[in-house]
Amino acid sequence: MLTGRKYRVEFTHGQAEFAETIGAICRSVWNTGLEQRREYRRRGSWINYHEQAAQLAGAKNTHDWLKTAPSHVLQQTLMDLDRACRQHGTFQVRWRSGRAWSPSFRFPAGKQIAVERLGKRWGRAKLPKLGWVRFRWSRSLGGMVRSATVSRDGQRWFVSFLVEDGHTTPPQHVGTSAVGVDRGVKVAVAVSDGTLWDRQFRTRGEAVRYRRLQQQLARQRKVSANRKKTLAALRVIRRRERDRRADFCAWTSSRLATRHALVALEDLRIHSMTASAKGTLEHPGSEVRQKAGLNRSILDKGWYAFESALYGVARYTGAQVVKVPAAYTSLTCSGCRSVDPENRESQAVFRCTNCGHSGNADVNAAKNILYAAGHAVSACGDLGATRSAKQEPGGKTARRYHPTTV
Repeated sequence: MLTGRKYRVEFTHGQAEFAETIGAICRSVWNTGLEQRREYRRRGSWINYHEQAAQLAGAKNTHDWLKTAPSHVLQQTLMDLDRACRQHGTFQVRWRSGRAWSPSFRFPAGKQIAVERLGKRWGRAKLPKLGWVRFRWSRSLGGMVRSATVSRDGQRWFVSFLVEDGHTTPPQHVGTSAVGVDRGVKVAVAVSDGTLWDRQFRTRGEAVRYRRLQQQLARQRKVSANRKKTLAALRVIRRRERDRRADFCAWTSSRLATRHALVALEDLRIHSMTASAKGTLEHPGSEVRQKAGLNRSILDKGWYAFESALYGVARYTGAQVVKVPAAYTSLTCSGCRSVDPENRESQAVFRCTNCGHSGNADVNAAKNILYAAGHAVSACGDLGATRSAKQEPGGKTARRYHPTTV
């Protein structure tokens, strides 16, 4: 099956400048193609990839700077644009800003890419027009290269190889156990067997420094050299945070998909859940700040990243990932199945008003998710998969809970 391998690249000064140039050309092709597609849509017509690719070939005769980048890289940019427009809609696809967008481009022809290992910690890859580039050999390649993507994150460059590793998904898992998983804002992952997994992705010192850098950034001119240094320092902190979150998601999903044959999750529409509040006509800013805080908490825990990592590991272990309706899973008692908003005393404490069952609220929700996965309906008997999940209570009355970190 296809999998990814990402390595940190050590470009020479000339290679780094050339990679920046290729990224800028790809960004220009993306924006020009997107504007062309939007103009066609305004007229009530449509333009596809093949027409734009033919026009791009003709534009190279007029604009020599387009010849600097490899042809198949620019064609791949138009293919990515075509797929994005078909999937999300032409007017929903974003522009690629010169200041906000980090350079990224893909070499789709795997036959033109050669990879060699130089030693214990170093390897090199031959990329079209870039030549041989050195990268840190942090893990084995493990298969045939199908494509390569070069991207920049802050001041560092990375190369990601799409590899055919030769593995196939097992027909079934070696085990027979099932488990329910609840994703929360206080504890990242709560399992129906009582396990709580969480991690701090940004240290207290980094949070203080990030806040000071933001204040410093607000007082600097947009085109100044000091502003670029401040942005670079901010990106370093954000990159560390993303790396820790990705490591946590991979670590947790690996243990769940390896130990259990079935993993049940809530069917959450994370994109809609993290949308900004709009307020009311009388109070335009009402609940906007509160909703922004909830959005940050959800995004910080990496709900979607964990789900994606779980599906990725399940391909190799044969585990089945089941998504169940999320309605009332946090308000239902896992013992007597009664539903009452008063059952949830706080963010961490659950106490049933009917039978007196008490325990951790997230673990109780995970048990309900497992019950719903086994009975093909939600724990409260609601068959509507499109019903919105109720938000869990919080606020000043919520008691602080210290989760167990494994």
